[in-house]
Amino acid sequence: MSDPVVSAFTDDQAERLSGVSRSQLRYWDRSGFFEPEFGAKDKKLKHSRLYSFRDLACLRVLNTLRNDANVSLQHLRDVKNELRHLGDDLWSKTTLYVLNKKVVIDNPSTSTKEEVVSKQAILQIPLKVVSEGIRNAIELLNDKPKEARIERKNLGSGFDNVISGTRIRVSDIHDFFEAGYSIDQIIEQYPTLRKIDVEAALHFKKSA
Repeated sequence: MSDPVVSAFTDDQAERLSGVSRSQLRYWDRSGFFEPEFGAKDKKLKHSRLYSFRDLACLRVLNTLRNDANVSLQHLRDVKNELRHLGDDLWSKTTLYVLNKKVVIDNPSTSTKEEVVSKQAILQIPLKVVSEGIRNAIELLNDKPKEARIERKNLGSGFDNVISGTRIRVSDIHDFFEAGYSIDQIIEQYPTLRKIDVEAALHFKKSA
């Protein structure tokens, strides 16, 4: 059996490995923002600041946020306070995003990205849905039938049943319905559709 090896790094080594300057490391330690895992209370002692490998990983993230993304130290302090429940290694084990110099995180309870401190949700618009909606709207602009119809159309990969005047497949609408989506929720996915279009697709699939 061999003894476990514990890696410890001085502030000089931490500076070279993390990109955070020694003066910044010492200020973060004194202010309590980021204290080395093996640090001593008496800073007059030789090697009073010894950083672990986990510390280095956290410091690299902080260096990117602070010096590359220009996130303010005060905001990082607020983020740390908000995410304190994640533990001392939150900077290395959490996926963080930056928007307008503010840190954004995935909120698992709402399945949305939100700014950590203000809790403001970040609007996410799938560009594929937008572009598809525009194409469908253009196709329907000049001649939209009063009644819903199903037609066979070549979609490039072969022929398929679609809502007349669109490229929206009947099978896709049925898949949403089987997944538990209501008719209104399906229309949210395809804003150019009407209620009668969705109902026609569902009826066609059942009767086909």
